Amino acid sequence: MTGMVLLLLLLGGLVTVAVMAGQASKRRELVKRESELEPVKRLAEEDVTALGVELQDLDIELAGTPLGHGENADYQRALDAYESAKIAAATMARPDDVRHVTEILEDGRYAMACVRARVEGRPLPTRRPPCFFDPRHGMSVVDVPYTPPGGARRDVPACQLDAERVRAGAEPDIRKVMVGSRRVPYWQGGRAYQPYAQGYFGNFGPMDWMFMGMLFSGGFDGLGEGIGALGEGVGDMFGGLGDGIGNLFDGFDF
Repeated sequence: MTGMVLLLLLLGGLVTVAVMAGQASKRRELVKRESELEPVKRLAEEDVTALGVELQDLDIELAGTPLGHGENADYQRALDAYESAKIAAATMARPDDVRHVTEILEDGRYAMACVRARVEGRPLPTRRPPCFFDPRHGMSVVDVPYTPPGGARRDVPACQLDAERVRAGAEPDIRKVMVGSRRVPYWQGGRAYQPYAQGYFGNFGPMDWMFMGMLFSGGFDGLGEGIGALGEGVGDMFGGLGDGIGNLFDGFDF
């Protein structure tokens, strides 16, 4: 009988430890998610603001210009994209949500390009990905060879100004983000920034795997992934220990 009581006490203690460990894990996950969400959300809000400024500039350009049905439809599409992106950025709950924001922004900028083309009597532009160096630069006009530090040489889409800089051997105007105390190109910001890039470039074929592979595989990220894998391994080890204890008690007929 004494052995049974001790066994029950041991089981109760193990359950208590497991519950406390689970709660601590959830708290850590919540803190991690919030720490990753804040900078990505701020990045998205900056991009939404940039689109708003571009719409104001377009409104000034079109002042006094009569707009036909096509121009009005594209202009309204750009305005709707701005409002939708603003709401989507404000309601982001996790870093992955930024992909929806940047998809909307990319569509809004293409709509603006269509407005300008219609007003100027040009054919509608071929839809191209945004400028790789900073998607806020708008739709790219050409692909240029570029070798990011520590990466492989690739052809990337660029706006006119950045294409000229690269061809002249100058540094392009790169969008940078804070990672700890360092400012790095957004493609070196870590996994939290992958959805940001995928929203802009994921619909343009090879750009998607380029970001997933070469561009987001910096040394610090690899270290972080290794630590994460180690943590998962430790968790699996204790999970296996718990399973073993469960199997042990299965052998007793209470």
